[in-house]
Amino acid sequence: MRKIWIAVLAVAIVLAGGCSSKETKKQEIEKEKQAETDKKETEGLQAQFPLTGVGTTEISSDRAVAVVVNNHPQARPQSGLNKADVVYEVLAEGGVTRFVAIFQSEKPENIGPVRSAREYFIDLASGFDSFFIAHGYSPEAKEMLERGEIDNINGMQYDGSLFKRADFRKAPHNSYITYENIVKGAEMRGYGMDKAPEPAVFLSGKEAELLEGTPAEDFMVSYGSPSFDVIYKYNPVEAKYHRFNGSEETVDFESKGPILLDNILIVQMDHKVVDNAGRREIDMNSGGKGYLFQKGKVNEIQWKKEASRIIPYKDGSKAGFVPGKTWINIVPSISDVSFDSPQ
Repeated sequence: MRKIWIAVLAVAIVLAGGCSSKETKKQEIEKEKQAETDKKETEGLQAQFPLTGVGTTEISSDRAVAVVVNNHPQARPQSGLNKADVVYEVLAEGGVTRFVAIFQSEKPENIGPVRSAREYFIDLASGFDSFFIAHGYSPEAKEMLERGEIDNINGMQYDGSLFKRADFRKAPHNSYITYENIVKGAEMRGYGMDKAPEPAVFLSGKEAELLEGTPAEDFMVSYGSPSFDVIYKYNPVEAKYHRFNGSEETVDFESKGPILLDNILIVQMDHKVVDNAGRREIDMNSGGKGYLFQKGKVNEIQWKKEASRIIPYKDGSKAGFVPGKTWINIVPSISDVSFDSPQ
């Protein structure tokens, strides 16, 4: 791969040397036009969404919603993940991963397939004071929900009413909920939906452009199975990451558009299988090693748990996120992450 990069770079240098001054001038004009357009688009944006750092005309007071989303191959492509501000990807039983998708700045019409809760899913959702949505639960998660540790509705009680079964997929990969029904469920249970989560730490536009790190545009996160191993590819033109399960790109079911990401945070946590069903305990409290991928670059970080959130630190200070969408992969070992970097 490194030889291919060198060859591509050599071709680029030759082509660049052949550009005329006229072409250079044209590029400068286009760049100035784009800068002017960007300036106009940001005028009047006096606030930021708390979980993306993206500008908005007024402060958002909407409560975060956390939905457990199925990632079994028979559940792909999923609905609504393209509108999530933050997505946690974490192992359930065996080598199967599930998502805890956090929505605040955007409200997808339809979300799913929805899957069952685990106690550490609830822990992750609580960091945003989320309204928690799942369909089913482990015994430990059921106890937490019944104790009222987090506001929630569950498909076990609302299957066929708030939760609907799609006819183009088979159970347990066919449970969906609309955002309208999420709001309806909160009203039925008497839960407030008008308190926004605490904001994350974001880089300014200038800080994001000057971001340093080791070049790493393509990398893989291994979960021990080709069906669940994840590949991320950075597109420098879009300044976004694309996500793949193997060779299959992660897209939205309805729009068919790709999931585009700005931050990929990967954190190592100790995992332990605790029963014959393969359920796990995951240590989300002790902190540890990680990587933060942004703008086609990677930095080693240490993560800490603060107010039930996973926070990256670099050189003793909080590492800011690039404004936009964030995906957080939780892995048993940091060696599960592999990437090439130029020498």
